[in-house]
Amino acid sequence: MLWVILGIIVVVIVWLVIVYNRLVTLRQVTGQSWSDVDVQLKQRHDLIPNLVETVKGYAAHEKTTLDAVIQARNAAVTAQAQGPAAAGPAEGALGAALGRLFALSEAYPDLKANQNFLSLQSELSDIENKIAAARRFYNSSVAEYNAMTESVPAVFFARSMGFQQRGFFELPEGERTAVQAAPTVKF
Repeated sequence: MLWVILGIIVVVIVWLVIVYNRLVTLRQVTGQSWSDVDVQLKQRHDLIPNLVETVKGYAAHEKTTLDAVIQARNAAVTAQAQGPAAAGPAEGALGAALGRLFALSEAYPDLKANQNFLSLQSELSDIENKIAAARRFYNSSVAEYNAMTESVPAVFFARSMGFQQRGFFELPEGERTAVQAAPTVKF
């Protein structure tokens, strides 16, 4: 009988160690995936001043649009250090400001043809795609981590051992509806 009880205790301990190690692994993957998003956002933030300087040469009197991009970039840089919950809305505002900046380029044919502007625009587009992929991976890893912390048996000890729920990197409501809206095509 003692061996059976001892065997059950060993099995329970091994089981708890496996669950704990899985939680640690998922927490690390979530942290790494946020770092991936962070790297892409930093590249985006570094590229924007060059883009603004290029546009300034062609559209000097469009100061309000340029200032809005710079302010949105600075807010995004500040919010980035505060994690995904703060970064999401700030990055959405930055995306909207960049959209206005690119719309401004339509009014300046010389700017649209400038190789530096086209190169910066291409780089920014590439970074936006990388950010989207990194966001998806981060949100996927957060979902898996959060599900693990809420499932049995982890739910009984996860919080007491420091495994807290993580927040998703969500699009702000305005950007979400803009993405879901169907584009209008005019000829």
